[in-house]
Amino acid sequence: QVQLVESGGGLVQAGGSLRLSCAASGRTSSLHVMGWFRQAPGKDRKFVVAMNKNGEITYGLDSVKGRFTISRDNAENTVYLQMNSLKFEDTAVYYCAVRDQGRISYDYWGQGTQVTVSS
Repeated sequence: QVQLVESGGGLVQAGGSLRLSCAASGRTSSLHVMGWFRQAPGKDRKFVVAMNKNGEITYGLDSVKGRFTISRDNAENTVYLQMNSLKFEDTAVYYCAVRDQGRISYDYWGQGTQVTVSS
């Protein structure tokens, strides 16, 4: 089992920045890919970006490229999402998730952290 705890969400004005963190504990050998998803009110959950243990990054949303940066500290089992130039449409609950090597679906999820961008 892996436990994920997110932090760093909040209310920010459009154009501002936030940094989300997600700390993993438990079976940390399963943290091959650590990623971020988001779910806006009334919308489906969407894949935002992920990074594997080797540092390879995959973006799921073109709209965040150039504004959102993912990083991870393998020694601390933590993944970060630096969000700059935030827009109203970035408002959502952001979830951290991890999956093991060879897995397609994400096995473990955090509880989510709210990001609200005021226009």
